[in-house]
This record gives sequence, C-alpha cells and structure tokens, in this order.
Amino acid sequence: MEEEKKQSEVTFGEYKGSPTITLPTTADGRFPFTFGVGKAKAILKYVEDIKKFVEMNDKSAKKEA
Repeated sequence: MEEEKKQSEVTFGEYKGSPTITLPTTADGRFPFTFGVGKAKAILKYVEDIKKFVEMNDKSAKKEA
C-alpha cells in the first residue's frame, strides 16, 4: 500500500522563485518529472497529441495486448 501511495504522490515546489510540479514516473519514486507553468500549459494544450504519441509508441502496452 505504501508503494501505491508513493507512486501517486504529486508535489508542488519552487525553482528560482517560480512554481513547479513534480510527477512520479516509476513505482519506487525514482526519476521524478518536474516542470513549471509554461510546460504545464503546453502539455494541456497538446494533451490529445501526447495521448496519441503514447498509444503509438508505448511498447509495454503493445506487449500486453
């Protein structure tokens, strides 16, 4: 249960006075993905394209199918 909690932890922080968000990328919490408002806006703007990209290129999903 603790591992599930750690995987879903999203944290908000700051870098040089600017707000950031950090997302976990692995179950053990290693290799987090941190970005600021500018990249967050870009992700939201292109979220459908990002979803298509993942569907086309996610090797783990293809193995399960």
